[in-house]
Amino acid sequence: MWINGVSTHLLPAGDRSAQFGDGSFTTAHISQGKVKLLSAHLDRLKVATERLMIMGVDWSLLEAEMLHAASLCDEAVLKVVVTRGAGGRGYSPQGCDSPTRIISTSAYPAHYHAWREQGVKLALSPVALSQNPLLAGIKHLNRLEQVMVRLHLDQTDAQEALVVDTAGMLVECCAANLFWRKGESVFTPDLSLSGVSGVMRNHIIALLEQSGRISVSVVAEPPQTLSDADEVIICNALMPFMPVRQIEDWHFTSSTLNDFLHQVC
Repeated sequence: MWINGVSTHLLPAGDRSAQFGDGSFTTAHISQGKVKLLSAHLDRLKVATERLMIMGVDWSLLEAEMLHAASLCDEAVLKVVVTRGAGGRGYSPQGCDSPTRIISTSAYPAHYHAWREQGVKLALSPVALSQNPLLAGIKHLNRLEQVMVRLHLDQTDAQEALVVDTAGMLVECCAANLFWRKGESVFTPDLSLSGVSGVMRNHIIALLEQSGRISVSVVAEPPQTLSDADEVIICNALMPFMPVRQIEDWHFTSSTLNDFLHQVC
């Protein structure tokens, strides 16, 4: 782990990430010593820091640190955290003009290889995500909702959770975004009120739009809409996408979208 370019595991207790979850992060796939979708991960961090009004990030230095960390690995997970830095006791960020950069690597989840071949099962989570348009879409450091989703998921035999917001509309999974196909049309949840707009989600939307073969729509729909879907997939930057075989009592066998993405990703 590197904190502001120094190899250490020690973060000042006064850092606002520890005090208030004040920052954002991204998780990338290292393959053959390189960061996949590097520019997209940097862009998402920039969007998040702009939304949170975190100033003074040295983006060239951060990119160089990401590349260095990746060069030390073959296949691994790269996590990059940008916090507002250390500040006073209260909520006010005044005086916090030195953002903290935290970079770490860890082993790639080996089970993802099997999941891509076999598919996964989703369980509807009892935890609903709050609606907050100010923070919706960005991967900020306030992840307690996802922690609670994961705690409930661990009590099931499913591999991932299907998560709705407090209005009962589909949002995402615990650590992945969601797509489903009905005929020639592909849908993904509206994330303007809650959820995380993932790098792979945006990449897939762009690929589908460029193909001219499959239309994609961003929609606000309840879980019941999946009952007559032909196909469901989930995705994140590490998976990068995989088929869903079962959600509660609904089963899916088609692989048209999954096969298409294998050709173009």
